[in-house]
Amino acid sequence: MKYMLMLYEADKDWLAAPEDELKRSMAEHEEFAAYLRERGTPFSGGALRPSATATTLRPAAGAAPVVTDGPFVELTEHLGGYYIVEARDLDEALEIARHCPIDAGTEIRPLWEAP
Repeated sequence: MKYMLMLYEADKDWLAAPEDELKRSMAEHEEFAAYLRERGTPFSGGALRPSATATTLRPAAGAAPVVTDGPFVELTEHLGGYYIVEARDLDEALEIARHCPIDAGTEIRPLWEAP
């Protein structure tokens, strides 16, 4: 089964972050990727640009969806990146997630794989 690890953090533009902070964060994620490879856990992942770069589609009654700029959620932390990992069950997904760098929190959710 595949699980998504959604990484929540302060909303920041990593392209504008101080170089030492960026290097530290990248090293943490490289260490996590090495852990996944050592386990033989298939994975993929990526970092997201700041929430201000988001575009949202919202349903409109009887009309085409409305396109809006931004995520329009009032949060201190935002989804900043993700990993998709293969795990036997939630217990194994949690064990894997415990090794992932955590800022504000990590949400673990199974992916629905359509038949």
